Amino acid sequence: MKKKVGVLLSGCGVFDGSEIHEAVLTLLFLNRRGVEIVCMAPDITQMHVINHLTQEELKETRNVLAESARIARGEIKSLSDVNSSDLDALIIPGGFGAAKNLSEFAFKGPEGSVNPDVKRLLDEMLSDGKPIGALCIAPATVGMALKDRHPKLTVGIHEETIQALESMGVKHEICSVAEVAVDEKNRIVTTPAYMIGPEIKDVAQGIEKLVDKIISLM
Repeated sequence: MKKKVGVLLSGCGVFDGSEIHEAVLTLLFLNRRGVEIVCMAPDITQMHVINHLTQEELKETRNVLAESARIARGEIKSLSDVNSSDLDALIIPGGFGAAKNLSEFAFKGPEGSVNPDVKRLLDEMLSDGKPIGALCIAPATVGMALKDRHPKLTVGIHEETIQALESMGVKHEICSVAEVAVDEKNRIVTTPAYMIGPEIKDVAQGIEKLVDKIISLM
């Protein structure tokens, strides 16, 4: 049977959901490695909606699961229906949705909370010894959820985010866009992606390495 890798999405679009390049590259590299992909997202209202042309907030509401389904071409599950037993690994693409819809990190920093189902699944994966990958700003949510385990993560070189993570007991590793940070003890792999960028060809390097490392840990 094929190994199953979950991809946890947080909407559709860098400013209020999943970063589309990061999500699609993750799906592409996983598909090339021949694993079964299980896309998922929380069935909740987005924190807010951003016009990606003007970057202005819109007076409308959208659903994170419905928006994430755009990236997954409709093949997606509600996060509440997914357990660690359904997966062999989990990867979380970045985009501000990872820090707005999966947690409150974007608004409250270390004082914020993590979506209960996100924390539940991350705790289950860690307890079961199954690898977790996170891209861009998504490591901040992983760090919040698993801070008691003092995970080693990277958000590249973004000093303000690094300080926030370290204040929670997270161990931060400086990485370039083409590198990954590997927490062997907790089986967590992270890469900066668009925290550094600047282009899709650059972020693809680290994402491909992350996918390969996650697969090697399964």
